[in-house]
Amino acid sequence: MEGLQRCFVLHTRPYSETSLILDVFSEDHGRLTLLAKGARRKRSNLKGCLQPFTPLFMKWTGRGSMPTLTQAEPISIGLPMRGYILYSAIYVNELIARVLEANTPYPVLFLDYLNVLRELAQADNPEPALRRFELALLNHLGYGIDFLHCAGSGLPVEDTMTYNYREQRGFTASMTVSQLTFTGEQLKAIAARHFTTPDQLRAAKRFTRIALKPYLGGKPLKSRELFIPRSRSLEK
Repeated sequence: MEGLQRCFVLHTRPYSETSLILDVFSEDHGRLTLLAKGARRKRSNLKGCLQPFTPLFMKWTGRGSMPTLTQAEPISIGLPMRGYILYSAIYVNELIARVLEANTPYPVLFLDYLNVLRELAQADNPEPALRRFELALLNHLGYGIDFLHCAGSGLPVEDTMTYNYREQRGFTASMTVSQLTFTGEQLKAIAARHFTTPDQLRAAKRFTRIALKPYLGGKPLKSRELFIPRSRSLEK
């Protein structure tokens, strides 16, 4: 490759006695895996900067399944993530690592990722930022659902009406209530990605879990285990 690329490290794991394998999200190349040779040595100039949530300029060489990192330098200091906010950011990283196809560019999603990290770093409640990112991720994956019209009649959704979600079809008016049921008011909030009530946030979380499940398969997200001690209302 030529030139430095804007990147974030999603996850690292040891390789041999002195190296690291990096899961990376880059602006121009999407998700990829890099080998950082010697990065675990005490005198390595890479040792301090290959941390999640730190914006980096990176360069690598090689075209196989695991190119070799040749340069990495921080663009700025890492975004501060602590406690429950840190768990939320780890969850975002795991989502990207699990659902994005490798070596496929997602330049706009990269900006969405940068935005969610900035929001999380400043948030008291991470839930709105997480829901907005999940919806953006679904959009970039090609998940095109109309939240504002009934899939059966084509009419605009009404605040007090209830609608059942049907995969690949959308929302149809129904009197039946289940985990797949949403009110028109909830659907409008999801469409706008603007949540003003706890009920709207709960509905958005319920929808994104339903919509992301086919992309995640049967394997649970490891980051969700971090939230077990918390109340269910705060779970990812």
